[in-house]
Amino acid sequence: MRRPKELPGFGIDRVIHEPARLVLVAHLYVVESADVVFLMRNTDLTWGNLSSHLSRLEDAGYLEIVKDFVDRKPHTMVRLTVAGRRAFDAYRRQMKALFADLPDEGRCQQAFTTHLEEKGGKT
Repeated sequence: MRRPKELPGFGIDRVIHEPARLVLVAHLYVVESADVVFLMRNTDLTWGNLSSHLSRLEDAGYLEIVKDFVDRKPHTMVRLTVAGRRAFDAYRRQMKALFADLPDEGRCQQAFTTHLEEKGGKT
């Protein structure tokens, strides 16, 4: 199992932060488990992309993949591990904190204008 990498200075889990994996983890967070057909249909990922992202999440210890047969047909179920749920909870808290610290657009524009005025209009 690889240790998840974080974005420097933010503590944001890069394994989860990648958009396709974020969508997968979000889908799995609200259910006990899901089959790969459900995930493929609800994420618009191809079989190859889905497999690749699931493998990356599995390598990080964030999900468990269970393969069996139903009526002699292969059936693959996926579920978040306890570590995966904790990582997603932490990710959500980190993102909320990151965005909570940002000023609204009007304050950003005012701060930028003040900065330019202090520099004499030069950047």
